Amino acid sequence: MYTIRPATMADADCVVKIAHHTWWPTYGDILTTEQITYMLGVIYVSDKIAEQIESGEQQYLVLEEDGQPVAFASYSPRSEDTSVYKLHKLYCLAAAQGKGYGKQLIEAVVHATQQAGAGAIELNVNRYNKAIDFYKKLGFTIAYDEDVPIGPYFMNDYVMRKLIGN
Repeated sequence: MYTIRPATMADADCVVKIAHHTWWPTYGDILTTEQITYMLGVIYVSDKIAEQIESGEQQYLVLEEDGQPVAFASYSPRSEDTSVYKLHKLYCLAAAQGKGYGKQLIEAVVHATQQAGAGAIELNVNRYNKAIDFYKKLGFTIAYDEDVPIGPYFMNDYVMRKLIGN
């Protein structure tokens, strides 16, 4: 049995733990060890995640299986167009993959953003990430590609979009 709930600041450590366990198998064949280490150290730090949760900069959802956090998502409205929300993060531990949890988290984000008046959700995904097919099955389409600088590295991404309307 699973539940999805809003994250609290106390969840920052579990978000970081899930990220560290999922990034290596997800990006190990796509990015260098140095880039993964750098990005985890910049993006997935407990203090930074806790600050995002506390300030509301990003809304986080935690999915628990039998009371244990196994997946999370985060999202926020785009500053330049608040009718479009960005799905910033979506990660699920390997042992919990294939159970539909990613789909459930996306559906929860769609529901929450529709309630907020959003007309679309966008996300960035590495152009070589196998998750592209997963997102396509959920109705996302490739809108454009972009190279996002993060420190001395670039994320070579597709921006995928799903129209959600009200």
